[in-house]
Amino acid sequence: MTSTRSRDAMAQALELARQASIETEPNPRVGCVLLDPQGAVIGQGSTQTVGGPHAEIMALRDAAARNHSVQGATAYVTLEPCSHHGRTGPCCDALIAAGITKVVASIADPNPLVAGQGFERLRAAGIEVAVGAGADASRELNIGFFSRMVRKTPWVRLKVAASLDGRTALANGTSQWITSEAARTDGHAWRARAGTVLTGVGTVLEDDPRLDVRLVQTPRQPLLVVVDSQLQTPPDAKIFHASRPVWIYAAHRNEARQAALEARGATVSYLPNPQGKVDLAAMLRDLAVREINTLHVEAGHKLNGSLMREGLVDELLVYLAPKFIGDGLGMASQPHAAGALTALGDALALEFKSFEALGPDLRIVARVAGRDRF
Repeated sequence: MTSTRSRDAMAQALELARQASIETEPNPRVGCVLLDPQGAVIGQGSTQTVGGPHAEIMALRDAAARNHSVQGATAYVTLEPCSHHGRTGPCCDALIAAGITKVVASIADPNPLVAGQGFERLRAAGIEVAVGAGADASRELNIGFFSRMVRKTPWVRLKVAASLDGRTALANGTSQWITSEAARTDGHAWRARAGTVLTGVGTVLEDDPRLDVRLVQTPRQPLLVVVDSQLQTPPDAKIFHASRPVWIYAAHRNEARQAALEARGATVSYLPNPQGKVDLAAMLRDLAVREINTLHVEAGHKLNGSLMREGLVDELLVYLAPKFIGDGLGMASQPHAAGALTALGDALALEFKSFEALGPDLRIVARVAGRDRF
């Protein structure tokens, strides 16, 4: 089989994984393409919603639906086939039973329940295994899953819409709308892909936002997490209008307020720190246990500052409007643990990942330097 066909097959598998970005949480985004010994595509698929079939099973089913034999075929898959019984059976066993003779995988699964065991099982069955094609793209596509499995915390992406001089609102708090509809629509797409949105009670009280996905198509609404130390979230807030779970993290117990919020379907958890606020680091660890891969933060400058001050932000998603506001609210209040810096060398170092014009605005993705090296 030519190297060109192999590259094309893996590129196609990666595109299938990208197309499944919204549906798969908390599972990783995986695509699979089957080629027959002559190099023709005979089946393809991507991981479905949680509890549904994985990419390899979908590709085998696709081949069967097309009346193609998979005996002697090569499977191109963007992540190591699983080897354990989770919500579904082991994919490596399905590939072995189907008569696949070679598996080309992008990268090993960081899940400790897999972590190379899938490759071992395939090789033990006489299947040739090659690893590495498309590894960087697959890992980037699943950065949240890798973060949860390796660091035991979600990948935290902080979204900000600001003027060119870094203002997120006027001095009186007015912020709608600094950026254009094109930027807001793109922001909804990032919400949908993340699957989980985090905000603070200050935003809920001041803006009463819905924080759901309305401007793009989505098969499900993102789960919402609210940081609310004093349990001040109003039971009639618009965040409860969408059909999705709402998790509230608090620091001070209030049985009456808790009961009122739970009557609206909220889940209330208490994680206080010594200062009487929500322990944000402990909250991230708890969210990882609850299988949250990526946390999309849309909060005010105070919570943004707290997250940055504690070193919990991995990446910034910034929409800049071609406006100059002057006095107003910034992106994050007191983002440095040491307070106001006296040396530029102490500033938080970022790496620009991408730039894109969206109507009149600019979208910038900037990652905390070295944050993805785990």
